Amino acid sequence: MTTTTKLSDTQLVLLSEAAQHPERALAIPERLRGGALARVVGPLLAKGLVEVVPHRGEMPVYKVEQDRGRTALVITDAGLLALGIEPEPATEEASDAEVTEAGLLASADGKAADRLRRLRTGTKQELLIAMLRWPEGGTVPEVVAATGWQPHTVRGTIAGALKKKLGLKIASEKVEERGRVYRVA
Repeated sequence: MTTTTKLSDTQLVLLSEAAQHPERALAIPERLRGGALARVVGPLLAKGLVEVVPHRGEMPVYKVEQDRGRTALVITDAGLLALGIEPEPATEEASDAEVTEAGLLASADGKAADRLRRLRTGTKQELLIAMLRWPEGGTVPEVVAATGWQPHTVRGTIAGALKKKLGLKIASEKVEERGRVYRVA
C-alpha cells in the first residue's frame, strides 16, 4: 500500500529530524509559535504522522497542559513511511555491541550497547547495507537504481538510519570515474 502525503518543507524538515532523534521526538524551532505552529503541526497530527506523548528524557517539550502535564511530539511509523523510511521493529535489550549472523545490529560506539535492532529481511534498507558492505562499496546513483529511492532519501538513510540509529561506521571517499563511494567501515 503506497500513499503520497503532501508536506511542506517545514513539515519535512521536522519529520526528518524526528526520524533521526533517538526517541523519534520532534524539535519545534523557537521561531515557530502560535498560529504558525498550529498550521505546521496540526496537519501532521490529523494525518497521524506524529502523535502527542507524555514528555520524558531528553525530548523537546511540545506543550504544557494542566491535565496531562508536559507533552512531546513523536513521529509515528506512518510519518516514517511518508519520508520513505522503513519503520524499524521493536528493539531488544542486550549488553554486547556486535553484528551477529542472526541479523542483529547494535550501536558500535565502543561501549556496551543498550539496545539491539533486528533487521527485517527483504527490505530496501537491508539491500543498502549489503551494497555498502561490498568491497567496492556503493554510490548514491547505484543505490538509487537498486532501490528506486530518490537520491536525497539514500543520503538521509545513510546519515540517519545507518549512522545514527544503527551506529554503523560509514566511510566515504571520492573515486575517479565513480564519484563518492560509501562503505561500511
